[in-house]
Amino acid sequence: MHNNNQGYPSSLSAWTTVIILMIAYVLSFIDRQILNLLVEPIRRDLVISDTQMSLLMGLSFALFYTVCGIPLGRLADTRSRRGLIAIGVLFWSAATAACGTAKLYWQFLICRVGVGVGEAALSPAAYSLIADSFPPERRATAISVYSMGVYLGSGIAFLLGGLVIQFASAQGNVVLPVLGEVRPWQLIFLILGAAGVLFTLLMLAVREPARRGVGAGVAVPLAEVGRYIRSNRRTVLCHNFGFAGLAFAGYGSAAWIPTFFIRTYGWDAGQVGVIYGSIVAVCGCFGIVFGGRLADWLAKQGRRDANMRVGLYAAIGALPCVLLFPLMDSALWACVLLVPAVFCLSMPFGVAPAAIQEIMPNSMRGQASALYLFVITLIGLGIGPTAVALVTDFVFANDNALRYSLLIVTALAVLSSIILLSRGLAPYRDSVERLQQWSAQPAQSGSLQAEPA
Repeated sequence: MHNNNQGYPSSLSAWTTVIILMIAYVLSFIDRQILNLLVEPIRRDLVISDTQMSLLMGLSFALFYTVCGIPLGRLADTRSRRGLIAIGVLFWSAATAACGTAKLYWQFLICRVGVGVGEAALSPAAYSLIADSFPPERRATAISVYSMGVYLGSGIAFLLGGLVIQFASAQGNVVLPVLGEVRPWQLIFLILGAAGVLFTLLMLAVREPARRGVGAGVAVPLAEVGRYIRSNRRTVLCHNFGFAGLAFAGYGSAAWIPTFFIRTYGWDAGQVGVIYGSIVAVCGCFGIVFGGRLADWLAKQGRRDANMRVGLYAAIGALPCVLLFPLMDSALWACVLLVPAVFCLSMPFGVAPAAIQEIMPNSMRGQASALYLFVITLIGLGIGPTAVALVTDFVFANDNALRYSLLIVTALAVLSSIILLSRGLAPYRDSVERLQQWSAQPAQSGSLQAEPA
């Protein structure tokens, strides 16, 4: 690898940026996933059905998160990424706090849309910041550490939810100044919102690194971005949909595993929160960092498709686990099998965005990342949880058949990922080559003769 650390921020500055962005990601995932454990009290207080609840958990959030992601990704390519993230955090924290004041279903739905809009500002800008803070051979690890926020945040959400349910059953409602009497689940949203507003002060410690690489800081017309992505369409399709299958399996199972333990093994929500939350936090973090380290190591061995290859290995490793864990007779064995399942399903989510940074010019990274997030969030979070529910409701028409719906939906999703990612390896290597040729002769391609922002 050439020109190792020329002009990159110091290691301390670069890792400080990663850690602060990871904390933002942790907060966003707590706000996003906390609903999965608060299903019963929210359903009871708002008097809503399972389907209405699944819209709060998935689609209402995912739809607006994905739609707003593309224009916000475009802003991340030309404007202050630090400022964009700070405004996003403030917006989603205010919306989270507002969830705690919702008295009616439609109010809650609007607040969840607000959370999705705010969170859409974070990742495209964060990926771009990190890619400009680290040389290519250290990028997959750095983005994987940032992406640990997914599993730390989800794990903490389950743990918090579990503890709050236990606390709530002991304490009952709380009386707050101005707001009056609030239920324990509402208090969680109010506290999380306040924490997010305080966090924005930390963003002041993030330094905006110089944009580097091909076309840095140039506003490329949307048509040009579309043309570049089309010229790499086989890579982009296999990449986005291959990783989306793993996201579908991950989100789909995460939304229903707490309920699976409650219905199948008779656990209570507090117990599930603590045990499943711990598995997600520990195995998810280990898995995602291991995936990043493995990709960087493979790249050093000369594998030009290292990031895609790690996704493929992860999918192959996950398949036997997702086939077996729902069928276990005892909760203990289900937990034992969940450990490698969570580890394997988390491995790809640092390398997937790192793969995009490797094949896109700097001036298109935010937009290409937003497109990737659009696909995996809409398919994974938007459809995953609902797909499991639909199979339970309409194929088996039996709440206790949840274990079979989990097995069918996750196994099919992982299988499709294995096929797509294996077919994407060769096109990905071609795309890496194409960017190098493109960067060698930008003038001939006419690609960067764009108007300034």
